[in-house]
Order: sequence, then structure tokens, then C-alpha cells
Amino acid sequence: MSKLLYVQASPRGDRSYAIRAADAFIRAYREANPGDSVSTINLFEKDLPPFDGFSLDAKYAILHGESHTEAQAMAWKGVETVIGEFTAADKYVFAVPMWNFSIPYRLKHYFDVIVQPGYTFSFSPEEGYKGLVTGKPVFAAYARGGQYPPDSEMADYDLQSRYLELILGFIGLTDVKRVFVEPTLSGGPEGAEKAAAAAVARAEKIAKKF
Repeated sequence: MSKLLYVQASPRGDRSYAIRAADAFIRAYREANPGDSVSTINLFEKDLPPFDGFSLDAKYAILHGESHTEAQAMAWKGVETVIGEFTAADKYVFAVPMWNFSIPYRLKHYFDVIVQPGYTFSFSPEEGYKGLVTGKPVFAAYARGGQYPPDSEMADYDLQSRYLELILGFIGLTDVKRVFVEPTLSGGPEGAEKAAAAAVARAEKIAKKF
């Protein structure tokens, strides 16, 4: 039995086009894999540990080979809990809207917590950076108001999928399947629904062999 972690990075619930496509993926995945478990996290509802103060000091203590103070150890335990929840999964699904050409701040916060040396990546002078979360597939549903096709003038503005897949690749998650719901605004309501329907159909197809 595999464990799938579904990360929602939108506060809009069923009004989110990214969540709509990802939910369709999850439904099709459950049908194809009834024995697997699915855990869902909405990052706008999850109590993420703040990554400042004692947590940041604890990280630098690790980097410098120093022991933690009691306060640092308590703060770092919260970080380790979130990392453990993430790394325990065998497969991942992300629902990600574009905010200001990039990802929502709560998703950035999540990555700032889980991307830690010795947990999700390592570094050595011989090997450089090395991802430690490997051999696990990812499905990402992206939604954005405009269109950012590859090799177009707008492609450079896509810091949404580029960042997500860069940071996932950094920790070892390089097998990424994706769908885009675009445009959700510039094409009007009819264009948005057409884009959503196409993304849902593709998501369902990918889910059956995920």
C-alpha cells in the first residue's frame, strides 16, 4: 500500500481551479488504487511552525555541528514533525495557483520548513548538493489567470511551475507530471471552464497510471 500526500496551496477551496484539477486526479487515483491511503493538507489551514528565531538558530547549529539549546530543540521538533509527515509519503500531489507570477506564500513557507540539510538534501565537496527524497512521483495542478506557453514572451514570467519543480528537484523529486489550467481570467468565464475541463480530463488520465 502506498501513501499519497495531497498538498493544497490555495485558500479558495472548491472555487480554486488548481484544487478542482487536483481533486479530479485524486478521485481517479482512488478508483485505480483503492488500497492506497491519501492524506490531504491545506496549507492555509495547517499550523506551520514559524521559521525564525529558535528554529533558524537550530538550523545553523546543525550546519556548524553544534548542539541545540533546549529552546532550539523544542523549536526544531516542530520542524522535524512537518518534514517527517512529508518524507513518509510515497507519492505527492500539489494544487498550486499562481500568485504574482510565483507560488502562494504559504507554500513557500512550507518549503522553507521542509527543505533542510540532512533531512531532504545533503551537501559534500565531492558530490555537491544531493536530494534525499528520491524515487517518488509527483503530480502538480497549476492554475493561472493568463497564459505562459513555453518559448513565448510570457514564459519568463512563469516563476510558479519553474520554482516548484526546481525546489522539488533539489530534494530529489524529479518525476513530475503536470497539468495547467490557463487562462482562468483573461479568457473570460467560458474560457476558464474550457481550460478547467481539459485539465481535469488530463489529470484523470495521468492518475490511472500514477
